[in-house]
Amino acid sequence: MSTKLFSELGLSEEILKAVQRLGFEQASPIQAEAIPVLMTGKDIVGQSQTGSGKTAAFAIPAIERMDPKATGPQVLILCPTRELAIQVSEEVHKLAFFKRGVKPLPIYGGQSYERQFSGLRAGANVIIGTPGRVIDHIDRKTLQLGGIKTVILDEADEMLNMGFRDDIEKILSSTPPERQTVMFSATVPRPIEELIARYTRQPVRVRIETKALTVPTVEQVYFEVDRRWKFEALTRLIDLHDVTLAIVFANTQRVVNELTEQLMGAGYTADCIHGGMPQASRDRVMSKFRSGGLRFLVATDVAARGIDVDDIQVVFNFDLPYDAEDYVHRIGRTGRAGRSGIGISFASGREVFVIRDIERFTRQRIRRGEIPSTNEIEDARRDQFLKSLRETLQAGDFRHYDHVIEALLEEGFDSLDVTSAAIHRLIGKPSDEAAKPAKAAKNLAATAPTAASSAAVVPPAASAPASPRPALPSAPARAPALAPKAPHTASFEAPLPRKFEPRAVEPVRVDRAKHELPRALKTTAPVPVPFVPPAFPKTSAVIPIAAPASPKPRTPKPAAVAASAPAPTSDTSSPADAVAVRPPLPRTPKAPPAPSIPRPNEAEAVDSKSPVVGATVGATRLWISTGEENGTTVEALRDFILGTTGEPATSLGRIDIRERHSFVDVPGDRAASFVSRLKRAEFGGKRVKAKVA
Repeated sequence: MSTKLFSELGLSEEILKAVQRLGFEQASPIQAEAIPVLMTGKDIVGQSQTGSGKTAAFAIPAIERMDPKATGPQVLILCPTRELAIQVSEEVHKLAFFKRGVKPLPIYGGQSYERQFSGLRAGANVIIGTPGRVIDHIDRKTLQLGGIKTVILDEADEMLNMGFRDDIEKILSSTPPERQTVMFSATVPRPIEELIARYTRQPVRVRIETKALTVPTVEQVYFEVDRRWKFEALTRLIDLHDVTLAIVFANTQRVVNELTEQLMGAGYTADCIHGGMPQASRDRVMSKFRSGGLRFLVATDVAARGIDVDDIQVVFNFDLPYDAEDYVHRIGRTGRAGRSGIGISFASGREVFVIRDIERFTRQRIRRGEIPSTNEIEDARRDQFLKSLRETLQAGDFRHYDHVIEALLEEGFDSLDVTSAAIHRLIGKPSDEAAKPAKAAKNLAATAPTAASSAAVVPPAASAPASPRPALPSAPARAPALAPKAPHTASFEAPLPRKFEPRAVEPVRVDRAKHELPRALKTTAPVPVPFVPPAFPKTSAVIPIAAPASPKPRTPKPAAVAASAPAPTSDTSSPADAVAVRPPLPRTPKAPPAPSIPRPNEAEAVDSKSPVVGATVGATRLWISTGEENGTTVEALRDFILGTTGEPATSLGRIDIRERHSFVDVPGDRAASFVSRLKRAEFGGKRVKAKVA
């Protein structure tokens, strides 16, 4: 197919200036084929994959054919989702930048009617809307379609899949019969053919990419993964490809919400979008994603329509779509404007047959991949670091620290050791699991349930040496050390010793009933606890402290106090006396802390100087988006929290620093106050996020 310039398509000066302002000179295949036909007023059915430039293909002729003297709507564009309607409206506004009298208006559900009424009264003549809201305005008689010259159905196949066929037919029946009807769709199933036969007049068919419905610049690969370990596979592939901008597709709103929480818990900047969210929330998330404020957008198929971001590197099909047409739309989010991209799909069990159906539909082969091992992840991270370091050295744009290096060399350190230590501080230690033999991986796969259960009860000192940092950046909730993965089929079909739930790292609360006094022995008289520092906050539970093995007799005190300390040999003692003479417990330097699940670096992460609020009734654990890789320490985080919230030091309990985030225990009745004050605060030059874990 020969290429054409926009200047060769017979467009007005205003449109050519707008196209040049947007940085385009050469028309895409669908634009070169469709624009000349639409300029003549003929009906058209266009079939092209997402991201091929079809919006400009139907918007430019529609703008050119408008009558600047006419009043009321002249062009009606129907879209399946709110996001796509907003995107098309923005595109029309850009293309009509130098055209006078063109007033686009998006109308969709979730937006105020008053705002739309105001736009219609102001003379909007290009209406871009969803079928449901357009029907509402027709019924309210606030939208008059008598002057419509062009009706455009964008992604017509998706609108029919969403159940809008009756609405579409009602809308088309409300427009003048002499109108120009335009339909664009990635696929043309039988219901679309029925609409074409009924509502178009001798349409011209334009079809692009007949051999492959997906973009050829997109590398497509699938991985056979047991559904329980999909998240593990996802994080490994993210680290392997150094993904900075991606969309993760799931089939249900529940999975979308859960997956978003897992990614955030693993330290990634992620948010979700689906049809169950309010429109204001969806707009906010899309704005953040377009501006680069999010690395990962987790979405359902319906909500993802209209996502027009050119720099998306990877599309993950966490769940395979229900039909091959949705696969085409998903993969079309990457590889836009001639850029390369990757489409990664996860299949488990019989879902491999769905992959075969997709291959037949798209007429393209989807390569089968192998889940990267931990050694490959380490190699990828090292290569990325070397590439970045090499670019910095070549550019020469860095500060010299000769005096620091010379000082270390004078102390007797070797230059290679100094360099290795500096790199170690930047990228961390290699994971222990990468160094273990393959035999250990098989043993771990065979005994995964036992290993997982024992990891929860054996103290760190008694277990195998754990890596100070997890092998993958996505593994703060992971067991301390995993053995290297066996071949692909074994590594993800056998259970792994971890659970991919962000709340799986919740500490196990101690059963305080074991420390409570028996009801028969409780009195109003206080039990002496001479070994508890007075700075500790009072708790509702009284934990008896062991007395010395050979207590010395004490000098009697005033009557108000003497009742609580009778002679140990008395046979007629009160309940309080019984407490004083009960057999002594084994003496320990401090009151025993609440047992918890051992975690990597537990000893370094817990601040022993602050009271362990996690061991008291009513404590709440907060998640804070800063961790070891940001240089966070227990002392620095404690000072930041106290300085930001103005709370006393005794209000903080356990502080647990992870690789990409941290956990802090605070009093439950003040947790909301902590979160609200920390949400917009800056720590280490970056704005942090805080929420109840």
